[in-house]
Amino acid sequence: MSFEQPQSLQAALSALDTHSFKVLAGGTDVFPSAPPGPMTQMILDVTRIDGLSGVTHKDGMTRIGAATTWTDIVQAQLPDAFLGLQAAAREVGSIQIQNAGTIAGNICNASPAADGVPALLALDACVEIASASRELRIVALSDFILGVRKTALAADELVTAVLIPDQPPGTGSAFEKLGGRRYLVISTCMTAANILLDHQGRIARAWVAVGSCSAIAQRLHALETDMIGQHPENVQVTQAHLSPLSPIDDVRGSGAYRLDIVQEQCKRAIIKAAQQ
Repeated sequence: MSFEQPQSLQAALSALDTHSFKVLAGGTDVFPSAPPGPMTQMILDVTRIDGLSGVTHKDGMTRIGAATTWTDIVQAQLPDAFLGLQAAAREVGSIQIQNAGTIAGNICNASPAADGVPALLALDACVEIASASRELRIVALSDFILGVRKTALAADELVTAVLIPDQPPGTGSAFEKLGGRRYLVISTCMTAANILLDHQGRIARAWVAVGSCSAIAQRLHALETDMIGQHPENVQVTQAHLSPLSPIDDVRGSGAYRLDIVQEQCKRAIIKAAQQ
């Protein structure tokens, strides 16, 4: 196994431009997902690249570096609109996994059960992508993840950051997850909600996203629209609102069970977000 650990972004991009690497950004999924036997793929560890980790804010945008760990996100001073993302960060694996796992690794792994994705979708997150030979490009997270273990990332490209536009002042956020146990568990289903109330306590804007119930985590746009003008406790989540989802039957639960749970999760997340 060949292993490289560049110290600069340019060195990493140059390496990707000339060789085929498996990018490692924490490594919490690389080795468990590897086939049996010796690893022969070239590994590019990006966790030591200067400037690729940390949370900053500038010009109406929060920038979370690709190598920022979930522990970093939990400990960051962020507005209430990020409470759902921070709650999701606390649910990733275990404390040890949160110390190593990164935000870019979570989205690039493109698992339907990636804990960070619903919360990021509810924040209208975008992905910053760099390459040695092309200009920097920005892709909406909803367009970045294409399917199970599939992304819009080219072989010579590297995710450099997750970008989140400023949310309206007063926006609250929440995250709900169901699994077989508290830690070290793959989600059966999960829901993230960001809610903005008007002065009468009615919903003025809403963002709701569900994971582990389709190949790609989904925003529930019809539900978001129908919630406008309602008090959070009066919101009714219907089967029609859940129509973008396509949950499967597996060892963690049936598709019908997942839909039942998500219906309740949506209500809980909406009410909790409205109370922030």
